[in-house]
Amino acid sequence: MKILVATEKPFATAAVNGIKKAAEAGGHEVVLLEKYTDKAQLLDAVKDADAIIVRSDKITKEVLDAAPKLKIVVRAGAGYDSIDTAYAKEKGVVVENTPGQNSNAVAELVFGLLVYTVRNFFNGKSGSELKGKKLGILAFGNVGRNVARIAKGFDMDVYAFDEFVPSDKIEAQGVHAVKSRDDLFKTCDIVSLHIPATDETRKSINYEVAGLMKKGGIIINTARKEVIDEDGLLKLLAEREDMKYITDIMPDKDSDFRQFVGRYFSTPKKMGAQTAEANINAGIAAANQINAFFKDGCTKFQVNK
Repeated sequence: MKILVATEKPFATAAVNGIKKAAEAGGHEVVLLEKYTDKAQLLDAVKDADAIIVRSDKITKEVLDAAPKLKIVVRAGAGYDSIDTAYAKEKGVVVENTPGQNSNAVAELVFGLLVYTVRNFFNGKSGSELKGKKLGILAFGNVGRNVARIAKGFDMDVYAFDEFVPSDKIEAQGVHAVKSRDDLFKTCDIVSLHIPATDETRKSINYEVAGLMKKGGIIINTARKEVIDEDGLLKLLAEREDMKYITDIMPDKDSDFRQFVGRYFSTPKKMGAQTAEANINAGIAAANQINAFFKDGCTKFQVNK
């Protein structure tokens, strides 16, 4: 079988070597399409692919129609909103992700950004500490649990809400379970977002919700920019000079956010999974999942059932 690794933002060399080794051990051929700049290049590359491994690359209806032999797409990472999963299902194409492989990298980034923020972006002026602060985690999946683990090392008071995770499961991790998203925002000094971009969550972090935070509140988003109502958050930041918004996903209205000097920061590109370890873990996991799919029909990580 031919496995296409289509990555506008390439894997690290070690990850590519690991993918090739794992795939070839399963009897498959690996073809690379790296740093492509035109959709036409992707459309041409998929025409004889049996499987595709992507990162944040968009697998649209057009791409799926151009790939008549395609049987499986694996997103090397957790989020898969860049893939048209519904149309893939119509076409009989399995879509999978690799949950947990990037989770530590994202969680560590959260605290890199938080320390930078509470120390006033290292401008030389006196800042504050994370110790004793109330940290709220919105969604308690793989990343959320790693954020909680690290937060305890900072001696923070950790809270979480996840409508799909029972309270007792959250409490078992030494984390306070709150009853609602709104309670999380009301209670905590800092809220870290780890929700996916779905019909229910898009623009769900809006003026009203974010405005529930106490004085000095910090919202940190290493999830998806689509979950933020940018107009609402801009309005809130204009009204409340105490609030801060930190993200590794540049907003669509970045130029508008930049007026809030000292209260807004975004990395130029999404950085959550940008570590050598996460690259290798997610890439090799994707290759192994494809091997299992073609060998035994395994669809353990399918997201479009």
